[in-house]
Amino acid sequence: MTSPLLIARHPGSGRPVVFLHGLASRGAQDWPEAEWAHALDGRPRLVVDLPAHGDSPALGTAPTAAVLDALAEGIGAEKVDVVAYSLGARLAWDLARRSDVSVRRLVLGGLSAGEPFAAVDLAAARSAIAGGAAPGDPLTAMIAHMIAAPGNCPDALLDLIEGLAAEPFAPNAEGPRMPVLLLGGADDAMAAGIDALAALLPDARTARVPGDHLAALHAPELRDAVRGFLAG
Repeated sequence: MTSPLLIARHPGSGRPVVFLHGLASRGAQDWPEAEWAHALDGRPRLVVDLPAHGDSPALGTAPTAAVLDALAEGIGAEKVDVVAYSLGARLAWDLARRSDVSVRRLVLGGLSAGEPFAAVDLAAARSAIAGGAAPGDPLTAMIAHMIAAPGNCPDALLDLIEGLAAEPFAPNAEGPRMPVLLLGGADDAMAAGIDALAALLPDARTARVPGDHLAALHAPELRDAVRGFLAG
C-alpha cells in the first residue's frame, strides 16, 4: 500500500533527513529550498506534507495513531534523522518510538509540553470559519485565524485537530530513546517547557534560538543547531 501523504524527495548522499512541518502550513513553507537546500551538506531530504495540509489528503477525524501510520508508511524502514516543528514535533515524539520507523537522531522544534488542541473550542472555531463571530477564547481564535489563511482547508484542519485531541499528547519517561535536540525560540511561549521535556528523556539537550514561534523556525541559528546535532 502506498502512503497517501505527499512527500517531496530531494536526492543527495548519506542518511536521509525527514522534515515535518507545523499546523496550517506545508513542507515547502516551513522547510523552504532557499534555506535548506545546502544546509545539510547534500544529504537526501524527505519533506512531508502532513494530512489535510499542502498536497496531502485529509484523514477526517482520524486519531493520532492513524496519522502516525501514514507517516511511518511514507518514510519506510530506512534509518533516518527527523527534524520536526510544532505540530510536526508533537507527532515526531510518538513516531520515533514506533518499531516500524528507524530514527537515529531527532530534532523537535517549537514543541509544547502540553496538549493545546484539547483546549480548542471546536464548535466556536467551526462557526468562525463559516462567517460567524470570532471565538472569545484566545487559543481558539488564534487557531481559527491560522487555519483560515489562504491555501488552507479549514474544515479538514479542524477535523484533524479533533482527531488529535481525542488522543492528547502526554509526554512521559516512555518518550524517544535516541539522541534528541529540543529547540525553542527565545520569545516563543509555546516552547517554554522544552527543558522539562528534555528531563524526561535519557539522551536530550535543549537550545534556544532568536525569535518567536514563527521567526525561530527560519532563524539561521536554528539551521546551524540542526546541522551540528545531526553531524554528531
